[in-house]
Amino acid sequence: MEPPTGFCASLLSFIRFLPFFIGLLLLGTIKGILFCPLICLIIATGNTAIILGLWIVHSVWTYYCVVRAKQFGPILKLVIGLCVLPVLLVVYPIVGILGSIVGGAAYGFLSPIFATLEAVEEGKDVKFYHCFIDGTWSTVEKSCMVVRDVKDVCFHSYFSVMDDLRQKGPPDAKYYEIRLLYIPGALIASVIGIIVDVPVISFVALCKGPYMLFKGWHRLFHDLIGREGPFLETICVPFAGLAILLWPLAVAGAILASMLASFFLGAYAGVVAYQESSFLFGLSYVIAASAIYDEYSNDILDMPEGSCFPRPQFRKDVDASQRTSNSNSVSRPSSFRKAPSRTSSMKNNNIAELKSFELLDALFKECFHVGEKMVSEGIITREDIEEAKSGNGSRVISIGLPAYCLVQGLLRSAKLNSVGIMISDETELTITNRPRETFFDWFVNPLLIIKEQIKAENLSASEEDYLCKLVLLGGDAERLKKSSVGPAPESDVKRAELEALARRLQGITKSMSRFPTFKRRFNDLVRSLSDDLKEKSGGPIMTRSKSAFARLISLKSFKGTRANGSAQGSQHVARDLENS
Repeated sequence: MEPPTGFCASLLSFIRFLPFFIGLLLLGTIKGILFCPLICLIIATGNTAIILGLWIVHSVWTYYCVVRAKQFGPILKLVIGLCVLPVLLVVYPIVGILGSIVGGAAYGFLSPIFATLEAVEEGKDVKFYHCFIDGTWSTVEKSCMVVRDVKDVCFHSYFSVMDDLRQKGPPDAKYYEIRLLYIPGALIASVIGIIVDVPVISFVALCKGPYMLFKGWHRLFHDLIGREGPFLETICVPFAGLAILLWPLAVAGAILASMLASFFLGAYAGVVAYQESSFLFGLSYVIAASAIYDEYSNDILDMPEGSCFPRPQFRKDVDASQRTSNSNSVSRPSSFRKAPSRTSSMKNNNIAELKSFELLDALFKECFHVGEKMVSEGIITREDIEEAKSGNGSRVISIGLPAYCLVQGLLRSAKLNSVGIMISDETELTITNRPRETFFDWFVNPLLIIKEQIKAENLSASEEDYLCKLVLLGGDAERLKKSSVGPAPESDVKRAELEALARRLQGITKSMSRFPTFKRRFNDLVRSLSDDLKEKSGGPIMTRSKSAFARLISLKSFKGTRANGSAQGSQHVARDLENS
């Protein structure tokens, strides 16, 4: 729905919308008040039991893995064991419990409000019914999922990370060690940085506070009158309106956050002095820190570029572009040169931003289709599924199958000259629609590099089959030798390149397996494949298998493709029955 044009039309539309919005907000608030205590109790109780129940185990195992780590030198291990780990192990349960209480209360109160406002979106039937039902039982189910995901992180992700720390060898046959000679200079540089940078950065933040206040109000009131920007979407209106009233608090919070951050910015001078083995470079950073903050705040507030503070070079190894920017000022990122259009709608935008959970569901949807086919062909065996269900994890299913789906997407993307990655036939991940979480770049950027390497290799069909076999069965050398799919290339160089690509893909997939919701989706996948294998053997498990698969891809974005996936699964089953 396009926003009305003209001041009178915009004002009339806003006045007519206001009672409708207030009614939805009151209804959502009532549901939030009713469900907030229950959701807070579920999340806080469940997470607290997990954190306290595993605290002793985590403490002992963390010390054991640090002592056995091959990447750390003896002095570094001593410092970590005496200074770092005690603080972390004391703070971890406190932060975890308090975060569970506050997060549970906030989620229990806000989730029904969001669901109530979303109930009137376009494409939903019986909106009046959904206004009362949405956000009630679904919030309870999701709160239980939160507790389950915390359990998976504490049981699966934590031990996986610590095993890597304990088993992984030092890079380039060198281990990390503390250089005691440079510690006194680094400490002095940190103290000087705090003394100098804290008052300077705090003064700059106070001076820019009024500008931030009036510029924010100007933008918000302009959007309010024209029903643009955050006021265009129904779900965003209450929070955008609340932002007008609370904007002074937001500005005060930004100033206080800048003052708090100035301590860390100043103390970082010690890190620079230690890394560069130079006390003078640490002092140079003390001077440059004020300019860095000033330039960054100018970009955030869309003020003129540059800074009145000097910015000397504080690193030994910098390229020409960095040296030029250090001597003058940082260039404003392209995202700040042109303000985004405030009339764009999330629904009308041609480029819909994907979410991390949507990509995980797309990946596991593809894993189910590929795994179902491999079960019918006997590539994935009963032993693989039983091993995955035992809790130890089957490398063929837990790592090999998702990595296999990723490499299939990379191969499709390379052949189609796609700018992104074809996760599945319905989902393409590109730079423009990728999730905006910073940690997501840890997975996307390496995959894009691997895609370009695959395109440059110009692999033949047999080499593609060999790469897929390496990715799927790379953890099982015996099955790798017995497999007849994709013979190894005759060239030793080509074979080594493909093996390196396979190891990198498996490493990326292993890192993805530590994502909080990955374990839960993986368990649903294993259960579905297990039911499919029993169904192939003649057991009456059709309904249970499909219901597990339906839970696996329950997001609304995949409703249109679920019927096709079920039809393909039924065709596989019918073909197996005919063959038997």
